[in-house]
Amino acid sequence: MAYQPDEKRYEKMNYRRCGNSGIKLPLISLGLWHNFGKIDDYENCRDILHTAFDNGITHFDLANNYGPPPGAAEETFGKIFKQDFTNYRDELIISSKAGYLMWDGPYGDWGSKKYLVTSLDQSLQRMGLDYVDIFYHHRFDPETPLEETMTALDLIVRQGKALYVGISSYQPQEAKKAIQMLRQLGTPCLIEQPRYSMFDRWIEDGLLDVLEEEKVGCITFSSLAQGLLTNKYLNGIPKDSRVGRHLENGAISESQITEEVIDKVKKLNEIARARNQSLAQMALAWVLKDERITSVILGASKPKQVEEGVEAIKNINFSKGELDKIEFVLRQ
Repeated sequence: MAYQPDEKRYEKMNYRRCGNSGIKLPLISLGLWHNFGKIDDYENCRDILHTAFDNGITHFDLANNYGPPPGAAEETFGKIFKQDFTNYRDELIISSKAGYLMWDGPYGDWGSKKYLVTSLDQSLQRMGLDYVDIFYHHRFDPETPLEETMTALDLIVRQGKALYVGISSYQPQEAKKAIQMLRQLGTPCLIEQPRYSMFDRWIEDGLLDVLEEEKVGCITFSSLAQGLLTNKYLNGIPKDSRVGRHLENGAISESQITEEVIDKVKKLNEIARARNQSLAQMALAWVLKDERITSVILGASKPKQVEEGVEAIKNINFSKGELDKIEFVLRQ
């Protein structure tokens, strides 16, 4: 039976304007970093994407190296897109990135024009798309002149391979220079994608101020701290978790799940329960309380995790007392 999206999907989601652009993004976006590789169940991948779109999530975030193995997530997405979403392309924001190691040799990594243009060509082929809506440089390259990287992004837009461009994981000074270069080239930077959570707050030390000043959007990843800010690890390490599955490049290891961390998680969980939210919902809401955050990227291994994440948008307001309690726990 052909996939038919929920007709009331747009009633279930709220959207924020992305910087000084015409684009609005859903408060919750879907990331395909893990769980969409060759080792993952295809029908479960389809169900996750269906559930996301049925709940008004219009933004699917990918990168050339997502998998595992690298490239597999784009291939999986391409198959599902062709099967289920072709008729809804104009309702979707699809993004991809390049900046990490993708193939052997000197041209398969970092930020050269050669790498970025070639990588996007490969990504479009894997996904079966004519263009992506957003193309990011995935990380700052200290060895390639910033002018070369930014002119590559400008070229990609002028070629019609991307509608917008962004940067990811740039520090404040680097971001400001990149944003200003792109503006001068006539291809404004739409958005930056940094890591941000209650456990990782580096963007509060300047980056958010730069993005606000330059009127650039902000979409965060790892806002659940790779699962730490959920109930997943409250009672040990589940076998189906990223730690339990011993995923390479899982961004979290068993050594990070210390007694001190779990103690904080348990205290935060009590605050969340008092708000009638799960810990994951409160963690997402805590990020979204700042209106400078356009959207939060949610990773999900099951459809129900998407549904739970969407529920977070129903309460993104915090009292001063709640914020003070959260700060007290985080500073212990």
